[in-house]
Amino acid sequence: MKDLITDENVLQVLRGYNRWWDTGQINDDFAKPIKRFAYFDAKKSFEHQTIRRHVILTGPRRVGKSTIMYQTINDLLTSNVPSKNILYVSFDHPLLKMSEIDRIIKVYTHNVALGENIYLFLDEIQYAHEWSGWLKTIYDNNPSFRVMATGSASPVLNDKMPESGVGRWVQIQIPTLSFYEYLELRRIDTPVLNENIKPTSLSAMSVPELHDFMGKLQPLEKHFHRYLLIGGFPEIAQSDDVSYGQRIIREDVVDKVLKRDMVSLFKVRHIDELERIFLYLCMTTGNIIEATTISNHMDITRPTALKYLEFLELANLIYTSYPVDMSGKKVLKAKPKVYLADAAIRNAVLLQGEEVLQDADQMGMIVESAVYKHVHTFYYNYNPKVGYFRDSSSQKEIDFVVMMPNAKILIEIKYREHPRIKENEAIVEWSKREGTAASLLITKNGDDYGLLDHAPIMRIPAFAFLYLLGHAEKHRSKRTV
Repeated sequence: MKDLITDENVLQVLRGYNRWWDTGQINDDFAKPIKRFAYFDAKKSFEHQTIRRHVILTGPRRVGKSTIMYQTINDLLTSNVPSKNILYVSFDHPLLKMSEIDRIIKVYTHNVALGENIYLFLDEIQYAHEWSGWLKTIYDNNPSFRVMATGSASPVLNDKMPESGVGRWVQIQIPTLSFYEYLELRRIDTPVLNENIKPTSLSAMSVPELHDFMGKLQPLEKHFHRYLLIGGFPEIAQSDDVSYGQRIIREDVVDKVLKRDMVSLFKVRHIDELERIFLYLCMTTGNIIEATTISNHMDITRPTALKYLEFLELANLIYTSYPVDMSGKKVLKAKPKVYLADAAIRNAVLLQGEEVLQDADQMGMIVESAVYKHVHTFYYNYNPKVGYFRDSSSQKEIDFVVMMPNAKILIEIKYREHPRIKENEAIVEWSKREGTAASLLITKNGDDYGLLDHAPIMRIPAFAFLYLLGHAEKHRSKRTV
């Protein structure tokens, strides 16, 4: 088949993708005006003047990795970089998938490029043959080349990173939209807040200040439930058709990973087993998952169950949260909790519409997944580890513990009417101990906020917590550019 592909064929496909070679500009439908937090992280690494690194964007399908590429291309065009020195390649295209990266670059440099300062944008690079070796070669032999690549299938990327990528490329994870980004994308009016405000700042406010502050956030609450139903994927978040959006999530996100990526990249043969495990995880998100339990219920071996769980995490469909040792930074590997990469995935797979909003138990699971994703994303590139705590003797738990070098933040979810925190609960005990920087209780109702009477724990509604965390992340990202 490769013998039938000519250089002319390759060049023709490349011209179709790279219209700016002739027009000098990029279509607004590709380089969208609103920039995600990850755009700023990618921009910093891609344009760094003294530390040259290839940039690889990873994350679930449909989260906007290609959009960040196009926005970066637009930046280059508006900075007067010659349009013919910018090459975009999609390895989703069957002809390009069959071609070596080396050949594609040669066709491009021999027929289009002007000079040596070249910018390469390689989309879905995991489908390219021997991609890691070619990226190493490009880095080592072409110091004037800058490369940005995307990959939805992190198993391949993570597997190749140690052998070729150290000192040559950085990997930036692109999660689904935060609640803050969702509101921004939907062009919802939001309050102007101090750039330094964050969820842990609320405990320093007086009661009147806190009432005034929460009053500013109150109008955002009505948008929160829709975000939980469908809000994590940029294209879908802009639609008002919830049922159709959920269908797209099932087909374009879940099915393509389970039935395409897993088969073509990881040689998974029994897709039905993988689908059953993923359905089970959707139904039990936020619970402790044991491979032995999965094995017994689904008639598969324990090693197979463990392998599938690893694949699903590296394919960016789930997160795993491990128990932490509260006495130090040790992360315990036994009995992880599993959270979906986005709360909307659960609703889409289980065919749940707005009726789920009235189910207190399920909403608790959905909100806990959303909180974990936001906290995990916020701390992803930093030293803190995010896990959960369970006392081995009493079995009392704290939902999330952020372990920092010299302190920890405790987070408990009580997404229900009139939640009560008893004196003997784990978060009460640990909130009073030395080394705890902040303790937060995530509540349901917009008027359920303020410090508890019997413990230094700040109650904050879920919508406000997620919004403030996103607000802090955005201003942190902008300051790094």
